[in-house]
Amino acid sequence: MTNKETVERNIGLTFDFLRQLLKEPTIFDKIPDRSVIEFIEKDFAKRVTKDSIKPNKYLKVKNQFELLENKREIAHLT
Repeated sequence: MTNKETVERNIGLTFDFLRQLLKEPTIFDKIPDRSVIEFIEKDFAKRVTKDSIKPNKYLKVKNQFELLENKREIAHLT
């Protein structure tokens, strides 16, 4: 996937996530302030990130966004 395709995908996912937050604001309460979020999709490989910007919260993309609470849930997807 090219950098442009990754950016476009992330922009689309961000807007989808914001729509879901408006419908289910309780998700927002589970994400600490200043969190770095990464969207994880089944069909896309997890990307390598710099140590300085490592995500501390992951969102699993299905029909809805699901906040992953622990490393075991994240490891299962990669």
